[in-house]
Amino acid sequence: MTPFIAEILGTALLILLGGGVVANVNLNKTIGHGSDWIVVTTAWGLAVFAGVVVAGPYSGAHLNPAVTIGLAIGGLFPWADVPTYIAGEFIGAMLGAFFVYQMYKSHFDATEDGGAKRAVFCTAPAIPNTLRNLISEILGTFVLLITVFYFADASFETQAGATTKVGLGAIGAIPVSFIVWGIGLSLGGTTGYAINPARDLGPRIVHALLPIKGKTDNGWGYAWIPIVGPIIGATIAAAVFLILGK
Repeated sequence: MTPFIAEILGTALLILLGGGVVANVNLNKTIGHGSDWIVVTTAWGLAVFAGVVVAGPYSGAHLNPAVTIGLAIGGLFPWADVPTYIAGEFIGAMLGAFFVYQMYKSHFDATEDGGAKRAVFCTAPAIPNTLRNLISEILGTFVLLITVFYFADASFETQAGATTKVGLGAIGAIPVSFIVWGIGLSLGGTTGYAINPARDLGPRIVHALLPIKGKTDNGWGYAWIPIVGPIIGATIAAAVFLILGK
């Protein structure tokens, strides 16, 4: 297990569970068909938990190029490692999307709505508006990154006055999961809150490549927004962190 492999595996789990819940809700004849937004946002939060638990001890579990770039801008991650991490994140996202399709293949075939099938892979705006859709992705990612910058390790002070950090193990993945869950519930209704270039572009490419029955277009005209928006949001969060300090 290396940081590169950890980012692949962690991001694959993220997309397998995150894309999986959208498939379960959107596609015909699934047991979860027609479930509501709370199901989707909760599952995405839990998907983050699964990815962070696996990748966290080995790579820090970025699972998101915006996180990787934001941490590098903030001086908390070496720029030399950025390309490796981003490559792992995109590979993992594409693998996760591929396995979602394989698992739900029969239900893809049973669904006529091409937009519902594409939504399993990537995001689209509820109301197309380039500026507001971009702002949505910027704000969502800003909330994610500014919170990550100010995460504090659990610790306690000994009788001798020393501060001892508490190793939380898998429990330490819970805060970021709650943040993603909250972003989805509060800010996700406009664009589907990609807040992650790999999460959107990787599966979008898989959607373009797979022989999905009756699929619609790949939405390339919108595809730049879930890439540029999160990077801008991460950059702003890093700038705020650098100005305010820890």
